[in-house]
Amino acid sequence: MDREYKKEQFETLKIKSSVAKKFRRFSRAISKSQSVSLLLMIEFFEEHGISPAESMGPKMQTLEHLIKKRINGVIAILKDIEKGQTKPTVAMLQSLFEETAPKKQPLILERKFVEKKKEVRLPAGEAGFQEKRNPNNEL
Repeated sequence: MDREYKKEQFETLKIKSSVAKKFRRFSRAISKSQSVSLLLMIEFFEEHGISPAESMGPKMQTLEHLIKKRINGVIAILKDIEKGQTKPTVAMLQSLFEETAPKKQPLILERKFVEKKKEVRLPAGEAGFQEKRNPNNEL
């Protein structure tokens, strides 16, 4: 018996002898006293919100297999969403916000007017003579 329940009194429960033998075997198997074994069972049912009359369905291994299968399905859906929606959207946003060097365009500057040498022309009616220079025969 556990120390915390040492000072408590025993109560009698009326159960069938076959059930009592089965319960005693179960109590020895989990290495607890019969009182603590019964208390653990009651707390388990209360904590998990199940009734002993309800069926737990398939064994735990089958449930584990089903849960893993569903998790793998969720992972596949998330990967598909990532490939089809998230990555393209991120790529588009990055291309919009990506800093690229602006194209260099020549600056528009004021043109400076250079004065050309004015040709000297004689007024109309006056004769003028100009020699043509020969590029081969320089004077």
